Amino acid sequence: MKNPSEIIENAKKKAAYTAIDEFVREGMIIGIGSGSTIIYAVERLISRVKNEGLKITCIPTSFQSYQLITSNKLNLGNLDLYPDIDIDIDGADEIDNNLNLIKGGGGCHVHEKIIANNSKQMVVIADYRKESINLGEKWRNGIPIEVIPIAYVPIMKKLEKMGGKPILRMGKNKAGPCISDNGNFIIDVDFGVINNPIELNEKIKSIPGVIDTGIFINNKDANIVAAYIGLENGNVKKVLKKNN
Repeated sequence: MKNPSEIIENAKKKAAYTAIDEFVREGMIIGIGSGSTIIYAVERLISRVKNEGLKITCIPTSFQSYQLITSNKLNLGNLDLYPDIDIDIDGADEIDNNLNLIKGGGGCHVHEKIIANNSKQMVVIADYRKESINLGEKWRNGIPIEVIPIAYVPIMKKLEKMGGKPILRMGKNKAGPCISDNGNFIIDVDFGVINNPIELNEKIKSIPGVIDTGIFINNKDANIVAAYIGLENGNVKKVLKKNN
C-alpha cells in the first residue's frame, strides 16, 4: 500500500512522462518550467535524448530549471538565440476549468510567464491536487505578485482595498523578504475564490510598481493547449483547450 506522498509523486511522474512523450518531437525548442513536477519532465527528456538520439534545445524559466538542464547536459538555449519557442512545459499551483493558472509558489512566475508568452504552445503538468473549477478553491497561499521593493507598502495597502489579504513573502534561512531572480519582492495575496481572474489580473497589474502576477490567463499570457493531471489511481487525465 503506497503512502500519500508516494501516490502524489507517482501522479506527478505519470503526468510529466505522458506530456513529454505526446508533445516533444525532434528539433524542438522547449521551455522548461519550474517546480517539483518539472524534475520528472526533465528526467523523461534525458531518457529520450539518450535512447532516441533526440535533439532538442531547452530554455530555462528559473535558476532551478537552468541547473536541471546544465547538470544533465541537455542543450541549453536562451531567448536571445531562440525568441520563438515551440512548446513550454511547466507545472502549476492551480488549474481552473478554462486552463487559467495560478503559478509562482516558487517565486519564478515572471520568468515563467515570459517564456510561456513566447511559446507557440504551453502544456501544463500537475497532480490531482491542483485541479479546481475556479482559481483560489484549493490554492490558499494567495496569488504571487512580484513588485518593485520601494513600492511594496503602498501596493499592499491598495491590494487590501481591493479585498485581498496581502503578505510579504519572507525568505527561508535568511533574514528579510524573499528576493526573486529579478531582485524584487513577492507579495502573496489571498482573494478567496476568484470568479473573474481576467478582471482581477488587470486590476492588480495596473498598480504602479507591480511587475506581474502569478495569474496566467489562457489565450492571453499563454496558449495553453492541454493539461496533464496525474490521478491517484495511476492514470493521467488529459484536459484539452476548449476550442481545440
